Amino acid sequence: MGFFSFIKEAGEKLFGHKEAEAAAAAAAASGDEAAKAKLEATNRAAGDAIQTYIEAQDLTITGLVVTFDAATSTVALFGVAEDQATKEKALLCAGNVSGVASVTDNMSVDLSEPESTYHDVVSGDNLSKISKAAYGDPNKYMIIFEANKPMLSDPDKIYPGQKLRIPPL
Repeated sequence: MGFFSFIKEAGEKLFGHKEAEAAAAAAAASGDEAAKAKLEATNRAAGDAIQTYIEAQDLTITGLVVTFDAATSTVALFGVAEDQATKEKALLCAGNVSGVASVTDNMSVDLSEPESTYHDVVSGDNLSKISKAAYGDPNKYMIIFEANKPMLSDPDKIYPGQKLRIPPL
């Protein structure tokens, strides 16, 4: 089990995270059953949206379950991925969503492999620059691009705040 931090305001806009935060604050402040019910529904809808996004990436994960907690802006992933790369891509899919500050990894893998490292994209980064820092060779940027597909559709389209996986060579 692991815990990954992300930049909360960066990423795919899959649900209204401001509304989710407001529902969490209202439930905490009032203790009202209606507010708690609204928070549960909001959390469920956000978790479902993130799960649908992960499933749309064609990642092979058995028994995938995604939960969201608006009070902490945390996503939890459960399931069994076919390999380490699939698990890491699912974690990145969940974390690179606007409104998500952290992801709790409760997943396992069928085929164990070495884990990747991660890079938080900052202004001025490109895959060649990241490749030079990670591998000592800017021309290996396609390894990073391929490792982050299908979340990346173009090697030139990365954005500050995005977290990328850097697989071992």
